[in-house]
Amino acid sequence: MAEERTPHGPVHVEGEVVATKRVGAYRHLTLTAPGVPERFRAGSFVALSVAGHVARRALWVHRVRASSAFGPTLDVVLEVRGSGTAWLAAQPVGAKVAITGPLGRPFALPKDAVSCLLVGEAYAAAPLFPLAERLRERGCAVSLVVSAPDEHHLLSALEARRSARSVTVLTADGSVGQRGGVPDHVDDLVRRSDADVVYAAGPVEVLRSAAAAAERAGAWSQVAVEVPTPCGTGLCHGCALPVVGEDGVDRVVRACTEGPVVRGDRVRWDTL
Repeated sequence: MAEERTPHGPVHVEGEVVATKRVGAYRHLTLTAPGVPERFRAGSFVALSVAGHVARRALWVHRVRASSAFGPTLDVVLEVRGSGTAWLAAQPVGAKVAITGPLGRPFALPKDAVSCLLVGEAYAAAPLFPLAERLRERGCAVSLVVSAPDEHHLLSALEARRSARSVTVLTADGSVGQRGGVPDHVDDLVRRSDADVVYAAGPVEVLRSAAAAAERAGAWSQVAVEVPTPCGTGLCHGCALPVVGEDGVDRVVRACTEGPVVRGDRVRWDTL
């Protein structure tokens, strides 16, 4: 695997909301952030400052546009879960927002054109869409799985069909696509896609099951782990991620710098 890192590190800039829309359970924001789109790699994230809060909110990047009427932009997806995300979701077009990014370790891309299975659940599937584009540019066969508790919480199921060779939609309640969750179907999905690499983004149970299925099939896996990242830059050490090092020794790393993307077989899932 060939790792890609941001070429010049993150920048801290004043961005602007240039579009905002509600899609299902989520709010999609399109932002200008000078210097961030140019440095972005799939799997890295941005941290947005929130009025009245010390901790910033880390958000996955769903799409980057190299050019638009506003210049380069990025799209983020958020689900309102508290006062911070509620404040961000309420920002109107024209609002100024302090943005730091891109942050974290992105997905590593294969050196060769191989078969890749991308598995994502709910809003956390966002980083898989730019990843699918990069993999297709390299000639990889991309199969994409989007999962959610119900149709309302699916992320961009229609867009997914433009991003991958094949798309599987899963909902726990069976409201659309196949009934069930990722753990119920992932072994069959890995087998049918003949995956050499499995990429996953979502809740811990999704990441764990995808990593385990990849290991059973003799495939590599990379997972985008979502843990609270109060600062996003590694300074506060508030985003502990338990892993097993290359030397076999258990250790704790910072999800916002050594992650959020890590090898699935290196995460200490029971501890996490």
